Amino acid sequence: MLDQIPFSTFSKLSFSVPEPEDLLLCGALEYYDRSFDRITPKNERRLERFKNRNFFKVTTTDDPVIRRLANEDKATVFATDTILATLMCAPRSVYSWDIVIQRVGNKLFFDKRDGSQLDLLSVHETSQEPLPEAKDDINSAYSLSVEAAYINQNFSQQVLVRDGNKVSFDEPNPFANEGDEVASVAYRYRRWKLDNDMYLIARCEVQSVVEVNNQKSFLTLNALNEFDPKYSGVDWRQKLETQRGAVLATELKNNANKLAKWTAQSILASADLMKLGYVSRVHPRDHFNHVILGVVGYKPRDFAAQINLNTANMWGIVKSIVDLCMKLNEGKYVLVKDPSKPQVRIYEVPADAFENDYVEEPLPEEEQVQPPAEDTEAGEPNGTTNDVEAKETETQT
Repeated sequence: MLDQIPFSTFSKLSFSVPEPEDLLLCGALEYYDRSFDRITPKNERRLERFKNRNFFKVTTTDDPVIRRLANEDKATVFATDTILATLMCAPRSVYSWDIVIQRVGNKLFFDKRDGSQLDLLSVHETSQEPLPEAKDDINSAYSLSVEAAYINQNFSQQVLVRDGNKVSFDEPNPFANEGDEVASVAYRYRRWKLDNDMYLIARCEVQSVVEVNNQKSFLTLNALNEFDPKYSGVDWRQKLETQRGAVLATELKNNANKLAKWTAQSILASADLMKLGYVSRVHPRDHFNHVILGVVGYKPRDFAAQINLNTANMWGIVKSIVDLCMKLNEGKYVLVKDPSKPQVRIYEVPADAFENDYVEEPLPEEEQVQPPAEDTEAGEPNGTTNDVEAKETETQT
């Protein structure tokens, strides 16, 4: 372990970045279907499944466009909007997460591991109500995060017009093979100036487009999901029409980190609107079938002000972590959110760590420590996260 940073130090940070420049736009967007703005709990729509559409969760160093821009020395720091948003909203996070940092020459690459929890969506993360601890319970943190990720993907494709009419950009989707049916998405490769000789490039996503007064506006599409009103205390079917503010306030309390990350990603991508869907289970015990009860649109910067998300503070956190990593020697590091404390830690790891052929050495039995139970959400089938945390707990002891 090289360093640990309490979240309390993040709250005072502030840094203003000039407006970013777009270096490249890839992919194709389908139009948003405005009839979804009129959905109410009384005329709900079933959430469809889009099994044939491909969604890509490609990390920074596997992105051919980022590799090209790095080879052309277009910037010194490289990341994706998901990774930047995780850093920017770190003080709101409760569950553990981790980001792999590679220092190569004078460049920094921020990556996520394969199958990382950054690909899933936390549910009820910042709530005071504990969720069931058994991982296979349909309402456990892990089960809910998988369910939320699927709901989001399906929602983002269902609310489109889907008549074959698309807005295409400079290059096709860089991750798709020819003939693939691809989800509606545009990648904006954008560059921010962090100081005189330091630039950051990030791949940012928007999911749809609308035409307003002959002007095309970009949209991000996300869905909040209700799994059991018993946990939140607010029944969407009863309250969504008459007390939408109360429903949103409860979501902001229980899912502060997720909503802040979506807002940060919308701001990074300069989306004109962020659409939030309200999706609920058909029945509280059925986690396979869902209905859309409503869709609301917000301007990302207005919404950020409403949830006390300060862009200068978001960039202050990123800048401080970049500055810290720039002082490290060449090598591979991992930044881990402590599973039980409001802090992050930086570890140095072997150069082949997290590669497919890397084998974790088991700890001697007497040193094996179980990671805290509340963090089961971050674990994944191959247990990599938990191994990192077990190591971490062991370092502590």
